[in-house]
Amino acid sequence: MTKELPKNFLWGGATADFQYEGGYAEVGRGPSTHDYETNGSPEHPRHHTMKMPNGDTINLKSSFLDAEDVPEEAKPVWLKDQYYPSHQAVDFYHHYKEDIKLMAGMGFSVYRFSIAWSRIFPNGEENEPNKEGLKFYDNVISELEKYHIQPLITICHDEMPVHLALKYDGWSSRKAIELYVKYAKALFEHFGSRCKYWLTFNEINAVRGFGPSGVHKATGLKRYQAAHNMFVASAKTVKLGHKLIPGSRFGTMYALSTCYPATCKPEDVFHNQQELRENWYFVDTMGRGYYPRYADEILQHHGIEGLSEIKMDSADQQTLKDGQLDFIAFSYYRSNISKAGDKWFNVGGSANPYLEKKPWGWGLDPLGLRYTMNMIYDRIQKPIFIVENGMGAIDKPDENGFVEDDYRIDYLQKHLSAVADAINIDKVPCIGYTMWAPIDLVSLSTGEMKKRYGFVYVDMDDLGHGSLKRIPKKSYAWMKHIIETNGKALDD
Repeated sequence: MTKELPKNFLWGGATADFQYEGGYAEVGRGPSTHDYETNGSPEHPRHHTMKMPNGDTINLKSSFLDAEDVPEEAKPVWLKDQYYPSHQAVDFYHHYKEDIKLMAGMGFSVYRFSIAWSRIFPNGEENEPNKEGLKFYDNVISELEKYHIQPLITICHDEMPVHLALKYDGWSSRKAIELYVKYAKALFEHFGSRCKYWLTFNEINAVRGFGPSGVHKATGLKRYQAAHNMFVASAKTVKLGHKLIPGSRFGTMYALSTCYPATCKPEDVFHNQQELRENWYFVDTMGRGYYPRYADEILQHHGIEGLSEIKMDSADQQTLKDGQLDFIAFSYYRSNISKAGDKWFNVGGSANPYLEKKPWGWGLDPLGLRYTMNMIYDRIQKPIFIVENGMGAIDKPDENGFVEDDYRIDYLQKHLSAVADAINIDKVPCIGYTMWAPIDLVSLSTGEMKKRYGFVYVDMDDLGHGSLKRIPKKSYAWMKHIIETNGKALDD
């Protein structure tokens, strides 16, 4: 079976503003919840820097994998002896023309990027959007249009204006729904039909804690109350977007790197089914427009009596139904395994002994991507969009800054072949593929720069030092050829 993909298939790359954009203090942008997150490493987790009323500073783990609760009385602060990667990131803010030209050079037809909420509404409660913030994204979209690249915009990528986190406890408050919809409306009214594809949230099934959701409590009722409020905000936004931008299409992005049963022992298989429902809880609710029958069981596992404990308005049920997603977007990096007795978590699991492991302990599983595509479509029966897939690696440039990243080419060749098989053999409707990330950026999980993903090398170290020069890697030319042939060259 050929690897050539349908003619309308969208090829591109994906980034997040706080990992890529920088320019945190430019022309009226307000502080974001991620702006107080330090760099880190696998041995030294990232953390938020906070100050207590008595003047003591505290460091609280910030990764969604092990996010710690933030005391209500704590205030985020910047410390002189800490490095905060989001402030500069790799400075797309001042390099957007160069970076988009590089994307166009590969033949991209779509670029997924996130808009920084605090660049549009600096504290989240202003009556009018920041005109300079809108102008920056106008310039980005104009540059994309110059090269016939469609924008795929993530409205909220794991962050919010820090003012809303401190005043309202972030997404645990229904006030966030109102303010988010106002923010989304400003984007729709300003950018209009220039943008067809939108994502309301990023990896909503994994989001928790102060940085990603502005909520002080990382687990329990607060987390799932926040999730409900995000479901409602998304549904309201989808309905509004369809009204204001005819022909627009909306998705939400989920972290769906899959997890298999560790054995065929019935207890392991049943446990795995229950664990996977931690993710399906989010996908089912937003993709079908109603809470699944097993919702109470999921909530009880987290110490909540059930949906009866979630504060809802009488109109929420109809809102969810009216604001169903048009497509399901997801990230896929690896697969894991689980067995009876393991702790549940949405993106958890143990290493699969049958898989090749790469740096940072990820087990590479191209067939798992095809499996996941089928699982999603079989369940929801709406088009899917692969909006993150890639491999973090330590690149070693030569004296000219060129990287021979054959390992990345091998990874992509196998994963893209699996995508082609899911589309051509299994008949899974897939809108497109945006690789994470086209140009090197700061890692979310560890805050490192040396964990590189891109087709383009950025001269910057883990502490932000370097020329920020962009240099295409070997994989750049390889991907260009794959896109030129619309995947057919994967057969070579």
